[in-house]
Amino acid sequence: MEKIWLKSYPPGVPVEIDPSQYSSVADLFEESFREYRTKPAFVCMGKQITYGELDTLSRKLAAWFQSKGIVRGARIAIMMPNVLQYPVAIAAILRAGYVVVNVNPLYTPRELEHQLKDSGAEAIIILENFAVTLQAVVRNTAIKHVVVAAMGDLMGAKGLIVNFVVRRVKKMVPAWSLPGHVKFNTAIAEGARHEFKPVKQGPEDVAFLQYTGGTTGVAKGATLLHRNLIANVLQSQVWLDPARAGRDDIEQFVTVVALPLYHIFALTVCGLLTVRTGGLGVLIPNPRDIGGMIKELQGYAVTTIPAVNTLYNAMLNHPDFDKLNFSKLLVANGGGMAVQEAVAKRWYERTRSPIVEGYGMSETSPCVTCNPVTVTSYSGTIGLPLPSTEISIRDDENNEVPLGQPGEICVRGPQVMAGYWNRPDETAKVMTPDGFFKSGDVGIVSEAGYVKIVDRKKDMILVSGFNVYPNEVEDVVAKLPGVFEVAAVGVPDQHSGEAVKLFVVKKDQALTDADIFAFCKEQLTGYKRPKIIEFRTELPKSNVGKILRRELRDGRV
Repeated sequence: MEKIWLKSYPPGVPVEIDPSQYSSVADLFEESFREYRTKPAFVCMGKQITYGELDTLSRKLAAWFQSKGIVRGARIAIMMPNVLQYPVAIAAILRAGYVVVNVNPLYTPRELEHQLKDSGAEAIIILENFAVTLQAVVRNTAIKHVVVAAMGDLMGAKGLIVNFVVRRVKKMVPAWSLPGHVKFNTAIAEGARHEFKPVKQGPEDVAFLQYTGGTTGVAKGATLLHRNLIANVLQSQVWLDPARAGRDDIEQFVTVVALPLYHIFALTVCGLLTVRTGGLGVLIPNPRDIGGMIKELQGYAVTTIPAVNTLYNAMLNHPDFDKLNFSKLLVANGGGMAVQEAVAKRWYERTRSPIVEGYGMSETSPCVTCNPVTVTSYSGTIGLPLPSTEISIRDDENNEVPLGQPGEICVRGPQVMAGYWNRPDETAKVMTPDGFFKSGDVGIVSEAGYVKIVDRKKDMILVSGFNVYPNEVEDVVAKLPGVFEVAAVGVPDQHSGEAVKLFVVKKDQALTDADIFAFCKEQLTGYKRPKIIEFRTELPKSNVGKILRRELRDGRV
C-alpha cells in the first residue's frame, strides 16, 4: 500500500523520525536531567521530585544494584502502582544496564510466578501492599534481591503519616514475610556509599520485557529494544507538537498519569514522553477512585490526559468533574480500547478539547496510529500511521487486500519489537517474511489513509454468514442516555449460528431491555441487533479498564 496517509498529515509533522539521536533510553534520561534539573518531574499525593532529584535517587539505586554483582542485561522486575518510586526504579534499572520487567501489582501468585520465571528476573522492586503475593512464589523463581517500598518512602515527614494511614487505618498491607529483603530507602542510602558506574548501551540492547497476551493464553514477553522505545517517544512527540506549538502561555506541560506505568501506553506516553519533554507527571496510584483522582488533580492546569474510554466515561459521570482546570488542556489521548462516540462528544462539550483516538500494542512500543491532534470532532477511526510507520491490510494468505477492504492490520516500523522473549515459535507466528507484525485486529484503510478497526479477529460475531463487529453494536447502544457501560458478544444460536448478546450496566435504573431493543431496531440492521440483553452491576475489566468481552462470552463471570 502506497503511503496514502501522508497527504492527510497535519502541517509541520515530519514523514520520518530519526531515532539515532539517542543510543539508549538512559541517554534520553541523562539529557533531561541536565536540561530540566530544577523543574518538577513527578508529583504524587502532593509530594514532588525534581529532575535533579530523580537523577540523584536513580543514580544511588543503580549503584546499589551494581554493588550486588548483578551483571549487565539482567532482568529486574517492578511491581508497583503509580508512586514516586516507579520513575526512580525505571531510570535506575536502565542507567545500570539492566532490563525492566513491568509487573501488574494486582497479579495473582500464579501469574506473578509465570512472569518472574519466564523473564528470569533476578531482582524485584515491590510495594509492600503486594509483598504477600511475592512471598507465595519467590522460592520458585530466580529472584535473589528483593527491594520493598512503602507508599510514603520518598515523601519525607509526610511519608510517616501516609504509611501509618495505609498500614494501620486503611489496612491495605496484608502481613508478609520476605527474609533478606531490603527497604527501598535503605537501598538508596547504601547505594550512596558506592560509586555508580555508567553503562554504555546501544540501540539493539533490550530495555523492557513487556508481557502481553494473557487473555489469549500464556503471557509472553514482548522484547522491546532501546531503539524501539526511543522511536516511539519521538514519533509520539512530533505527533503532539501541532497542539503544543505557539502555546507560550504554558510554562510546563502537565500530564495526568492515571493509567498504570506498568502498561505500555502509560509507560511511553505518560512516562518516557513526559521526561523527554521536561514535563510534570501527576501520578495517580489508584485511578479506580475517581473522586480521589479528581481531588489529586485540583490545582494543576492539565495539558494532556492519556486514558481509556472507561476512565473518561467515569470522570464525566462524577459530580466533581467540573472542579478540574481544563483551560490549558491540549490533548486527551484515547487508546487501549475503542473510544465511544457518545463519550467523545460529551468530553468535547465539557472540556472543548477532543479525545484523540490512537492505536497500539505492547509489541509496538505501543503507538502505531493516531488521529491528528488538531481534530475537533469524533471520527470513529484510529487515525493515521505515525511517522516512519507503515500499515498493510492483508488476508490470511498474507496478500494485501484492495483499498477499503477489511483485512488484518499489519505494522512495520522502528517501534516494532524484536520478538517474544525466548519464544521464536510465537515470534514466527506474528511476523511476516517482509518484516510486518500481524496485529490480530481486522481493519480497513480509507482513501485519505485513515485506519478503522472493524474488530479483533477473535471477537467477531458470525450471524447467518454475516460478520457483526461488537464495537459497532456497543457504540450504538452507548448513545442511549440510560446506558452507563455496554459489551456485545456472540452466543450460540440454533437458527443463525451465533446471536448478539449485550451485557449492560445501567446509568438510569428505569431503563428496560424493551427500550434497548427498540433503540437498536432504529439504529441497526436486522442481523446486527441483539437477541439477548443481560443487566449487570459491573462488567469485568483488565488492569487498564478495558472491558473483557472474552470473559463474558465464555461465561467466566
